[in-house]
Amino acid sequence: MKYTLLSIALLCATACLAQVSLEACQRQAQHNFPLIKRRALYAQSTALTIANLKKGWLPQVQATAQATMQNRVAELPSELNGMLTAMGRDLRGLAKEQYRVGVDVNQMLWDGGRIGAQRQVALLQQQANEAQTDVSLYQVRQRVNDLYFGILLIDERLQLNTDLQTLLLSNENKLAALQKQGVALQSDVDQLRAERLTAMQTTSELQHARQALCQMLALFCNVDRIDSIEKPTSTDNQETAEDVRPELKVIDLQLRLVASQQRALHSSLLPTLSIFGQAYYGYPGFDMFKDMNSRSPSFNAIAGVRLAWSIGNLYTHRNNMQRLKVSLAEIENARELFLFNNRLETIKQQAAIESKRQILNSDNEIVVLRQNVRRAAEAKLANGIIDTNSLLQEITRENNAKINRSTHEVEMLQGIYNLKYVKGEPTIPKQATP
Repeated sequence: MKYTLLSIALLCATACLAQVSLEACQRQAQHNFPLIKRRALYAQSTALTIANLKKGWLPQVQATAQATMQNRVAELPSELNGMLTAMGRDLRGLAKEQYRVGVDVNQMLWDGGRIGAQRQVALLQQQANEAQTDVSLYQVRQRVNDLYFGILLIDERLQLNTDLQTLLLSNENKLAALQKQGVALQSDVDQLRAERLTAMQTTSELQHARQALCQMLALFCNVDRIDSIEKPTSTDNQETAEDVRPELKVIDLQLRLVASQQRALHSSLLPTLSIFGQAYYGYPGFDMFKDMNSRSPSFNAIAGVRLAWSIGNLYTHRNNMQRLKVSLAEIENARELFLFNNRLETIKQQAAIESKRQILNSDNEIVVLRQNVRRAAEAKLANGIIDTNSLLQEITRENNAKINRSTHEVEMLQGIYNLKYVKGEPTIPKQATP
């Protein structure tokens, strides 16, 4: 009850959270993605399989009924039959029409390890399926990253657009004052106003795009809304894909599964030991001399120990083992291919991050220079040296420089988190196996 209340409280707190981090979004998205329900289904299926395997140790009962017509039956030698006839005894021999209704009971004592091996195969199959689910859940992380950094980029654009409108309004007011003094034209004021209205339209477009991205991210996280997000920090990670990528866990479990299947194949070659009992009512019974003289059915029973060794599995054992060896080679090849592609992607992401980092160093200087040029243009316009078009060009260039800087910064952050995704940094806690 305590854990239920705690979960409800956390859910409500998350639903009303105004600002969220990237890691929190990744956790929420993984915990609420519909695919995670497969874990419980895999566990349920495995439990049923193991329960069925355990029933192999229960007594196996078989009811039988048969009726036969035989061309020959057991009978006494003619000399002995003649002697008995001379003594007044006439044995007719067994009837050719025979019938019985019975029950066979077999209790396994040792199965050569078959049930235990099959149980291990079922458990490893469940773990491999769950690990494959983890791979799909891990891919959700990249989708969340794309949405999150898309929102972050729009936030940067919105802030810059707000600054642009403020700057345009300031210059518009200055020109309006000059126009009243007769040193500026109304068309100059209108031109700045038109640019400001265009910037307002851009703000509206960005807000609608942001709203759509926030709704999609909220759907992933299973929350009512996401109002704002935190800007991630550019931290480096030293872990490698060989340690934490879920794809490699799948490969390891697949290798263990094939090894378990090999053990199951070996166990199928071993004999089985069991005790058995048979009972039937019919004709003839075990007392054949009595049944030669009488056609009456009787009750008969037998019990004992049986050692059975089937050689039928030997016919396909070698091919089955070769098939499993091929599977092992394919899985190892999949590991090599994954690591190769992962290293390529790591190099690509590292190069992209370094490129953005170097570009950012010059972006800051470009923005400062563009600001200086724009301020000089404002002074020139006030003194009548340049026209409004020249000022708007400098304002646009400064704004573009700021947009480039913010875009490069967000792209660098996204590249860092893409690299974390490639290398498999475990920002999301691992799920316990149900």
